[in-house]
Formats: sequence, C-alpha cells, structure tokens
Amino acid sequence: MKMDTPADIKRMKSSLLSNIRRSAYVYRVDCGGCNGCEIEIFAAITPIFDAERFGIKVVASPRHADILLFTGAVTRAMRMPALRAYEAAPDPKIVVSYGACGCSGGIFHDLYCVWGGTDQVVPVDVYIPGCPPTPPATIYGFAVALGLLDQKLKAKTHIEGEGEQAGIAHPAVPYNVRIHIEREARRMAGYRQGRDIADRFLGMLQIPGDLPLQQRVETFAAAETDPRLAEIYLQIGETLQHPELRP
Repeated sequence: MKMDTPADIKRMKSSLLSNIRRSAYVYRVDCGGCNGCEIEIFAAITPIFDAERFGIKVVASPRHADILLFTGAVTRAMRMPALRAYEAAPDPKIVVSYGACGCSGGIFHDLYCVWGGTDQVVPVDVYIPGCPPTPPATIYGFAVALGLLDQKLKAKTHIEGEGEQAGIAHPAVPYNVRIHIEREARRMAGYRQGRDIADRFLGMLQIPGDLPLQQRVETFAAAETDPRLAEIYLQIGETLQHPELRP
C-alpha cells in the first residue's frame, strides 16, 4: 500500500525548500539494488565532485535526514525497513528515487519478490534516472530536490500545421558552403565552439555588401577581439577561395 503526503506536510515541505539556510542531510536507503548506484553516490561525495560544497552531507540515521535517497528496486524483504526509514525521518522530508531500479523497478520490475520502484511504497518528490546515474547527475538531482536551481519545468507541445516546414539556418548561403564552413570550424575549434563560430561566420556572409569575399572576411576578423577566433575566420576564408565553394 502506497503512503500519501498530508496537506500540512506538503506546506511544511514547501517552506523548507524556500527557507532552508543550512546544510541538507541525506540518508541512503538500499531497497535491493546491485550496489552500482551506491558506487556512484560514494563517488559524488569524494573530493573530485565534492557534493559537500553545496551543503549536501550524508548522515547515519534517518532521524537526522532532510532527504531520503532510495536506491534499488523495492524487494519484499526491504519494504518494511524502507517504510520504517521513511517514518523515522522528521517532517518535512524530501524523497529522492535514485537509479533506474529506484524509479521503476528496472529490469527486476516483474519479479515475484519485487514491489516495483520507490513510488510504489512512499511518495517520491524527485527522480534521478540512470543505470547508474553519474555523479554530476546525482548532484544535479539533489539541487533540484532542494530547489537550488529555482527552475520551473514546463511542457511545451508543438503541433505541426499543414504544409509547415522546419526553418533552415542561413538559407542565403549555398548548402555545400554551409557544410564546408561548419566542418572546418569544428575541425579547428571542436564540436560545440565550432558550431558557434560557423554560425557567426555564416551570419557575416548573409550581410549584403559589394566588397570581395576576402576583404569581407579580413574586415570581419579584424573586428574580433579574440586573436584565436580571428585566425579561424581567416583560415575559413582562405578555404572558400576554391571556385566550387564561393558563396
């Protein structure tokens, strides 16, 4: 039987999220996992990722916990210990379901000895999916649980209209030229930065003007304050001197 959160506890929890001004204490409850999630949790609290810099600390008793972290699929043997840990934690408390097994039961969801995910036993506030979740995902999930990110997740649905087509970036530049510029920029600056550099360069090409291509590129590069970007712009401009690539 799943437990529900009373309305007054929900109000207290909301107050905790908005007014917390101290470290958050986490108690881990292993409901029947393979210990893969535990390894990642321990990695998240090592000096490399240093979850304590956000005020996230692990405690040895649920009576001291603000956050209950449930891992593994809930087995029949661990159902009552999980409920006792939930009851022992003082209100208001935040429940985090960790890993694929904690979120849904994982690959063990249909075993005779498994109840399912954490939400089949206690009310869950935050889900951290993954098999197992990475330490950065773990810290991000804690931040969401504590409201540190102050984010608002809103679903957006787009219904494509009849005859509607996706817009093409920089349509005035020939397709083969766009592809060439993006490849060259990513080759010299990496995938993410290369895309940004290519977008700026293509935007320059779309600006109407009577100057020759080489002079336009040199003027564009001269206006760049970062000499590394200026050099990339000049090199891309040199590759466009091939007759087949002139925009």
